[in-house]
Amino acid sequence: MSSELQTSNKTEIKDNNDLNKEEGRYIYCIIGTDQEQKFASSAIGGRGDKVYSISYRDIAVVISASPIMKYPISRENTMAHQKVLEELMEDFTVLPVKFGTVAGGKDEVSANERIMEKVLKDRYKELKGLLNKMDNKIELGLKAIWTDMKIIFQEIVDENREIRKLRQKLTSKSIIQPFGEKSTLGEMVMHALERKKSKEGRDILNVLKGNYVDKRINKVFGDKMITNLAFLVEKSKVEEFDRLADKLDATYDGRIKFKYVGPLPPINFVELVIVLEGGKE
Repeated sequence: MSSELQTSNKTEIKDNNDLNKEEGRYIYCIIGTDQEQKFASSAIGGRGDKVYSISYRDIAVVISASPIMKYPISRENTMAHQKVLEELMEDFTVLPVKFGTVAGGKDEVSANERIMEKVLKDRYKELKGLLNKMDNKIELGLKAIWTDMKIIFQEIVDENREIRKLRQKLTSKSIIQPFGEKSTLGEMVMHALERKKSKEGRDILNVLKGNYVDKRINKVFGDKMITNLAFLVEKSKVEEFDRLADKLDATYDGRIKFKYVGPLPPINFVELVIVLEGGKE
C-alpha cells in the first residue's frame, strides 16, 4: 500500500478541522515526525473526515474529526482503524493507540489543543522513548492449528499408557459404563491435549529462536489451535523469519496449518491509553 502523503501547512489543517470545537478527535497513533501532514486513508466513522497529524518537536499524533462517542468493535470500525496504521507504518515508526480513543474539548479548550498539551507535550519523554524502542521493527503474527483432530487424539492414546488402559477397559465392557470412569477418561485426554499443545508450541518457538526481539503468547481458541504468537522483529531479519516460517510449514507437512501474517503495526507490544474526555469541569 502506498502512503500518498500530502504535506499541508498548519493553517490549512486548522481551517479544515477546527471548525466545530464541540466535536472530538479520534486518535489513531503516535508517529516520529516533525511534519504536519494529511493522509490518504479514510477516517473511522464513514463521514469522509480527513486523517491528519499535529506535531510537537519531532513527534506527531494522527487524528481525525469525530463525534464524541463510543465506537462499537465492528469489522468496519476496526478495519478503518487498522488501515490508517498500515498506511503510516510504510513511512514511519508507529505507536498504536487503543481502539476507540476519542478526545474531547473541555472548558473552551479544543480537542486539538488538549491533545497537544496532555499527550504530545506532557508525555513527550515517554513517547520518544517508545518510538526509539520500536524504530525499524514490525510485528509478525503466527498461529498454528492442527488440521485433523482424529489423528491428534489417536496420538494422545498411543503416547499415554494410562489413557490407553482406561479406554480399553471402557470399550471392552458390554454393560453401561460408569459415568465416573467416562468423566475421568475425558479429563485425562484434555490434560494430555494441553500438554501436547505446550510441547508443540515450544518446538515451534525453538525454530524461530534468535530471530525476534520480543514475543507475546496470546490466547488460543478451541482444541485445534496449538499456539497464537506475535513477534516483534527487526526489519533486517524479516526475510530470515519468512524463511523459518516456510521451514515450519514444510516440517509439519500438512499436519499443522500455519497462519502467518504481517508486517503489522506493533499492537501486541505497544497500545497507548489516552483519556481526554470532553465536557466541562
